[in-house]
Amino acid sequence: MMAPNHPGGSMRVSDLMTADVFTLSSRSLLIDAEEVMGLRRCRHLPVVDQGRMVGLITHRDLLRASLSQKKGHVEQAIAKARINVADVMHTDVATVHPDTLAVDAADALVQHKYGCLPVVGDDGQLVGIVTEADFVRLAAILLGLASEDGALMAKVEARL
Repeated sequence: MMAPNHPGGSMRVSDLMTADVFTLSSRSLLIDAEEVMGLRRCRHLPVVDQGRMVGLITHRDLLRASLSQKKGHVEQAIAKARINVADVMHTDVATVHPDTLAVDAADALVQHKYGCLPVVGDDGQLVGIVTEADFVRLAAILLGLASEDGALMAKVEARL
């Protein structure tokens, strides 16, 4: 887990994260993960057992599991109704603390090509998730502000 850093005035992960996170248990079935992702329009689901995060399942994991079946749609649906999330989830998941600087989390997403970082508190409990979409939303806000301030826009363009 990334250690928190506390310089004054810096945006933290807790300012961007989604706190109301949909989760699954390791005993959930792949068909449950597929349904939640479809209904909630999300691509990442933390897997939590007894309040502690034990893994992460992604939309890509579901696609990979479907392709590995090499069966028709009906057979794939039956397989998804029998395979537990624990069988395909990632267990070595990078996480961040709510006080981690947002810029550090963004760097981790870019550097490691992560789609999300689960946010875990001091007690090891899942408290949120920060995703690429959260940073795109932030970028849109900042670009809007920069477009109103010529000097700020020049600084942004110079860093690109």
